Amino acid sequence: MTGPVVQMGLKSRQQAINLANRIDSRAKDLLRVIRPLIVVCLAVPLLAACVSFGGSPSLTGLAPGAGASIGQREHPRVVAAYGGRYRDKKVESLLGDVTKRLVAVSSTPNQNYRLTVLNSPVVNAFALPGGYLYVTRGLLALANDTSEVAAVLSHEMAHVTENHAFQRQQRARQAKLVNKVVTDVIADEQEGQIALTSSQVSLASFSRGQELAADRIGVEMMAKAGLDPYAAARFLTSMGRFSRFRADSLSSNANSPNFLASHPATPARISQVIETARGFTSQTNRAEERANYLEAINGLTFGDDPSEGYVRGRSYLHPKFGFSFELPAGYTLENTSEAVLAADKNGTAMRFDGVEIPPQQSLVDYMGSGWIGGLIPSSIEGRTINGLEAATADARAKGWRFRIVVIRLRGATYRFLFANADATTNLKTDADKTLASFRRLGRIERAKLNPLSLKVVKVRNGDTVSSMAAQMDGVDRKRSLFLILNGIQEGAQLRTGSLVKIVVD
Repeated sequence: MTGPVVQMGLKSRQQAINLANRIDSRAKDLLRVIRPLIVVCLAVPLLAACVSFGGSPSLTGLAPGAGASIGQREHPRVVAAYGGRYRDKKVESLLGDVTKRLVAVSSTPNQNYRLTVLNSPVVNAFALPGGYLYVTRGLLALANDTSEVAAVLSHEMAHVTENHAFQRQQRARQAKLVNKVVTDVIADEQEGQIALTSSQVSLASFSRGQELAADRIGVEMMAKAGLDPYAAARFLTSMGRFSRFRADSLSSNANSPNFLASHPATPARISQVIETARGFTSQTNRAEERANYLEAINGLTFGDDPSEGYVRGRSYLHPKFGFSFELPAGYTLENTSEAVLAADKNGTAMRFDGVEIPPQQSLVDYMGSGWIGGLIPSSIEGRTINGLEAATADARAKGWRFRIVVIRLRGATYRFLFANADATTNLKTDADKTLASFRRLGRIERAKLNPLSLKVVKVRNGDTVSSMAAQMDGVDRKRSLFLILNGIQEGAQLRTGSLVKIVVD
């Protein structure tokens, strides 16, 4: 979260914590005013979440230069939405060399590409029309060699060369037209629903076909460039493990099948890329390639950027604005540029953000000023917490129960929204514990806060997975995360002299 901003739109771009995101959709029923946000199609943690912006393309393609103009127009907004550009000369040099190798063997070697590393901890990559490629530092942290990153880049290049974004947009427009015709013409509700489902399935299948085609083309490009064609399967496997790692802390299952998802299930993609890779011979020295890659990302920022505050276990600390709070046991926190999200296994979701209100307006008056739909006026209560003005209230909206907390610090007002559909859940207890933990950070405490980073270390004789994982700082479930970050399966032994990644403070 970047700080105290007017936060009226509660739709998060983060999809890594499905349960926590549920509060965003339910909060739209709660809040009276919704500000439209720039929405980029993210399919974390899938390889391609391709963006389709503007234009009036035909099925056969795009007018010359139109793709470049769209990419140029949208590029600043995409970068801003992902926390800006992440600058590291070693990383940029390595990615630049890989991109050149892939372009040389692509079907359009004259296509220009602009690659940007985004300052975001989420694991994602995508492309804009006109050759604009994006990878997050979160994705770079998960990869373990140059070929794995090349698998991502070649996949995205394939989307650009195959004009997938515009084809997808055209099909979406066709589906929208079909839906309108159906709702306007078909009187029979059941028959209409069948027709609507048919158009949606067609759209979803088209997208799956695009993804599989990009996977196949990407593997072929990698092999031609002298890179390891099996790297795509390795990286897809790592992403699947990372997705499950994130979902294990939550009551929702991030891996539950979604028939209309815009990407095929990971097992299907892994099977195909392995089958495609079998047609080629790896021409790379994996040990040397891994060492070069790990050298390039040594020191890479891991997790939250300082400007958005830090998540440390169940605590959130913001050195710039000088405050911290802690969620009760059982919650998992997720930081985004719009808000801090959290969820527990009992189905409670929490959202924390900032809002600007006039300094002369009391928080009790603000609570009842009409920004909450379903507010229970009699529940509004003024509080003083650790010397700070605060107010609490309850609300009900479409089967969901909300506990709302606002607190003021140094002229800025912060909001907590706790939500659960289960009437037996005690939201007040969780909200009160969190509010009681809200405090100012001292100058020395703020100065000591630093971002986490990746450190590449050599395995010594006697080192084990457990002993290496124990060296990690600022993260939960250290052993599991260590295995995933290094592409190591449970039960495997570490090889003396090999290089591994750990997270340090």
